[in-house]
Amino acid sequence: MHRELSRRSLMRAASPSRKGRRNSSIVAIALLSAGCLATGARAQDPVVEVTVDVTAGRHAISPLIYGVSKTSAENLAALNAPMTRLGGNYTSRYNWQANAYNRAVDWFFESVPETGETPGASADAFITDARSAGAQPLVTVPMLDWVARLSDRRSRLASFSVARYGAQTSTDAQWFPDAGNGVLKGGAHVQGNDPADANTRAGVGFQQAWIRHLVSTWRGAADGGVRYYVADNEPSLWHSTHRDVHPAGATMDEVASRLIEYAEGIKAVDPGGKVVGPEEWGWLGFLYSGHDQQFADRWGWRATLPDRTGHGGQDYLPWLLDRLAQRGRATGRWPLDVVSVHYYPEGGEHSNDTSTAMQLKRNRSTRALWDPAYVDESWIDTPVRLIPRLRSWIDAHYVPGTPIGITEYSWGADGHISGAMAQADLLGIFGREGVGMAARWTVPAAGSPTFRAMQMYRNYDGRRSTFGDVSVRASGADPDTLAVFAAERMTDGALTVMVLNKSLSGAAPVRLTLPHFLSTGTAERWELSASGVIRRLEDVGVRDALSALLPQQSITLFVLPSAASAATQPGRVQ
Repeated sequence: MHRELSRRSLMRAASPSRKGRRNSSIVAIALLSAGCLATGARAQDPVVEVTVDVTAGRHAISPLIYGVSKTSAENLAALNAPMTRLGGNYTSRYNWQANAYNRAVDWFFESVPETGETPGASADAFITDARSAGAQPLVTVPMLDWVARLSDRRSRLASFSVARYGAQTSTDAQWFPDAGNGVLKGGAHVQGNDPADANTRAGVGFQQAWIRHLVSTWRGAADGGVRYYVADNEPSLWHSTHRDVHPAGATMDEVASRLIEYAEGIKAVDPGGKVVGPEEWGWLGFLYSGHDQQFADRWGWRATLPDRTGHGGQDYLPWLLDRLAQRGRATGRWPLDVVSVHYYPEGGEHSNDTSTAMQLKRNRSTRALWDPAYVDESWIDTPVRLIPRLRSWIDAHYVPGTPIGITEYSWGADGHISGAMAQADLLGIFGREGVGMAARWTVPAAGSPTFRAMQMYRNYDGRRSTFGDVSVRASGADPDTLAVFAAERMTDGALTVMVLNKSLSGAAPVRLTLPHFLSTGTAERWELSASGVIRRLEDVGVRDALSALLPQQSITLFVLPSAASAATQPGRVQ
C-alpha cells in the first residue's frame, strides 16, 4: 500500500515540481452526423476526427488487467472482476496457523485475530468469495522472518507496548490503549524492541505448510486451485512499514535471496503455481533498495548510496532481475512469472482534490504510464514511461515477454467524475499497452462514479457484457482532452470503442471512421457522465463512420455489431 510517511520524507529531498506539458482544451465545436452538420452545431467549430483500424495494432487484452483488491463477493460480481488480490501491508505478516495479521504501521503495529480459529480461515474465505464471483484469487505469501502472534486467549498484542517502552506520541486509545505507534514523546523511534512481543518466528518452511494447506483445500494450480502467489509486499519499505521486526532497510542481495528462496519453496509444493513479484512501491522503489532509501532519508540524497555503489551503480530493479535470471538459467526454474510493481501518481492526483487545476493534472498524468515525452509533474520531474520502462528492463535483464503486473494503483477522487475519467483512461491504457495484470487499490464505493467507470469495461449493461478482448489501433485524438480505446470482442465479433471526453467544459463532436470494419448499420451507445449513472442512449447510425456529440467529462462506449469479419483474424495471445 502507498506509504504517506515515506512520501513526505522523500519529497523533502526531491527536486521541486515543474509544470510539464501545457494543458490542451477542446473548443466547443460542431457535430457531423451522416456526413452533415448536426442540428444546433456551429459551422465554424471543428470536429474531432478519430480512426479505428481493426487490422492494425492487434494483440490480446489480458482479462486480469481489470482486477481489484480484496472486496466483497457482491462487489466482485457487480464489477465482473476477473481477478482479486489479497495484498497490502498487513498481509506481510499473516499467520495462517493462528489466522491472524499484524497491522504494522497502518494500525499501531498490532497483531489482531481474524474471525475463527481454523488455520487459514481468513485466506480461505477470500478465495471462496473470489471463486463465487468467478474471479481468480491472488494470494500474498509473506517473506519476512516474523508473523503475527496472539495471546493465549486470542486477544491482540502490541509491538510497541506503552507499559514496556514508555509514552508515545499516539496510541490506539479506543481499542487497545497499550498499543503505541513506536514514536516516543521526544520524537525518536523506539529502538531495540523485542519482535517477539507481538510476533513469532516464521520462514519458508512455515509458508510451504500454508501452500500445502491451500493445495489440499483448493487443489493445485494446474488442477484449478490457486494459480497466483504474490511475493510479499513492498520490500524496500519494510524498514518503515514493519520497523518493529525489520528495522534495517532491505539490501538488494537480501531481497534477491528471499525472492529466490520463497519462489522455489512455493513451486516445490505447487509446481503449477505462478509467482508474482517483487511488488515494489513506486518510483524510488524501482531505482533504490530499502537500504539506500533509509540511508538517504538520514543523510540526504546527495550522499553516496552504499548499496547502489556496492552493485556497480546499477538501478535496483534491473539488478534484481539480472540476479533472478542468473538463478533461472542455473536451475531451469525462473523465480518470477509476472514482474509486478505498484504505482501511484506523486503530484497530488491520488487524493480527493477536485479543483480545476487538479482535474486537469489528473487528465494529463495518466501519460506517465506510457508516454516518453511526458515529464512527470511532481518531484519525480522526469519521464516515467512506466510500462515501456518495465518492458525494456524485463527484455534486457530477465525473460523477454514476461508479463507486467501493476498490482496496486489509484488516481484518487473516487466519488467524482474526475476520478472516473482517470480510471477509465487507465484501464484503456493497460489493455492497449499489453499489461498482463492489474489490481486497483482500493475498490471504490459501490455505485460511485469510479465504480461505474470500471463497470463500463466489464458490466456496462448489468448482464456482464464487456469491452473487447483484442486491442486494435485507435488514433487521431489528443489524449489530454479526448482519449480513445478500441477492441474487438471475439465472442460475437463486435467492435467496442471507448471514448473519453476529458474536457471540463464543452461537448466534443467526434467523427469516428472505421476502415476495414463492416457493421450492421447501427451501434449501441452507453454513457457515463457527471450524473454518475450508466445510461443506454439511442443507437447511432453507422456507414463507414459514425458521429456523436459527447458531453463534457463523459465516458462513452460504442458497441458495433459485426456484419462480416473479413480482415479480422483472432489476436495473438501472449
